[in-house]
Amino acid sequence: MVSQGKATRIDLFDFRTPQMRTFHLTWFAFFLSFFAWFGLAPLMPAIREDLGLTKEQIGNTIIASVAITILVRLIAGVLCDKIGPRITYSALLILGSVPVMTVGLADSYESFLLFRLAIGAIGASFVMTQYHTAMMFAPNVVGTAQATTAGWGNLGGGVTQILMPMLLTVILTVVADQSLGWRLAMVVPGICLFLTGIAYYRYTQDCPEGNFKELRAAGKMPAAAKSASNFAAAAKDYRVWALFLIYGACFGVELTLDNVAALYFYDHFKLDMTTAGLIAGLFGLMNIFARSLGGWVSDIAARDYGLNGRKWVLLAIILAEGISLMLFSQAQSLPLAVALMMIFGLFVCMGCGATYGLVPFINRQALGPVAGIVGAGGNMGALLSGFLFRSQDMTMDSAMMVMGIAVTVISFAALFVRFSAQTITEADDALQSARAMAAAEKQDRSVLAAKA
Repeated sequence: MVSQGKATRIDLFDFRTPQMRTFHLTWFAFFLSFFAWFGLAPLMPAIREDLGLTKEQIGNTIIASVAITILVRLIAGVLCDKIGPRITYSALLILGSVPVMTVGLADSYESFLLFRLAIGAIGASFVMTQYHTAMMFAPNVVGTAQATTAGWGNLGGGVTQILMPMLLTVILTVVADQSLGWRLAMVVPGICLFLTGIAYYRYTQDCPEGNFKELRAAGKMPAAAKSASNFAAAAKDYRVWALFLIYGACFGVELTLDNVAALYFYDHFKLDMTTAGLIAGLFGLMNIFARSLGGWVSDIAARDYGLNGRKWVLLAIILAEGISLMLFSQAQSLPLAVALMMIFGLFVCMGCGATYGLVPFINRQALGPVAGIVGAGGNMGALLSGFLFRSQDMTMDSAMMVMGIAVTVISFAALFVRFSAQTITEADDALQSARAMAAAEKQDRSVLAAKA
């Protein structure tokens, strides 16, 4: 899907244009989705005690929290092309808020597992975030824009590790019942999701020119391609599956750490729940800049070396991630573990940003399915990693070592992301056009400022 009027720069303090309203609402909606998605993770010590969960059962809930997202992300990508990201995102936020608010009704392992499965659907919000951002920003800044909206959204995974134990502490001063406390705590992110879904529908539009439905009715946009043909075009492209693997090796690993980090520090270093949550939160907080950094580096590489520059940057980042993860898995002192976690987290987040720096250039006519398949790769990576952590015969640090080895090997899948000479030329032309437009807009602003 191609649209005109895309923004050539990111003006963070501009809330008037549809491009920047979308920018801010997408990252905020994704932030809340991530916050709610992993809101239960830092509370797992309390939930484990309340429901009497075993290690294997906890592993199953981790798998459930990411498994359903694979399917929903695939569907979300198709729906974005068909009915537009505005309606798709709004519906997901509103519907997704229901299991988040009602997970407190779980009274057994089985019911808790089903709630975690349902909550996992809101993880598909990532696809709409990336799709909607790609519709609004030009090639010279699209990598940075996508990485920033996704990164600030992923920040919710770190903030929830810090705030949810604090919220539980506050609630316990009133109800003095830990079992009731964690249940009440999840109502808060659920309400926020519901309200954000309404705001998203009210204040965004599908692309700079308007909404898909009205543009198609006016003949300004071609009718939506058949979902099956669009999806088939994306699924037949081997480059999509290379990025599927790579995204599983970065975002999949990030999801896994968001799920297990607090419990790892709680058990391995004998910390209390609040301290373990604070340390685990540092991993997610890397998203405040690191994912944007990955997208920015990808944009810089494209400026200097073309589309292939984006590929080589991606390979280097994922390779560094795998090596640093292996080192983190072997850390035996708390200070060293925290330091290595931060280094590892830097490359994880940068890898996510650099991956989606390539996605808009794979197939512009099937952007939704491409974004959906690659996004599902992240959850597939998390699902497979979850089996490592449910094993009774494998410790958490051993599971992380295996993950590090896998990431290192998968990094070389970036070599399979290739582009034809025509695609490279078209991308270079679009980039130069966007840069020229950005320069002209900057000059116009300078002239207006001088007159003022």
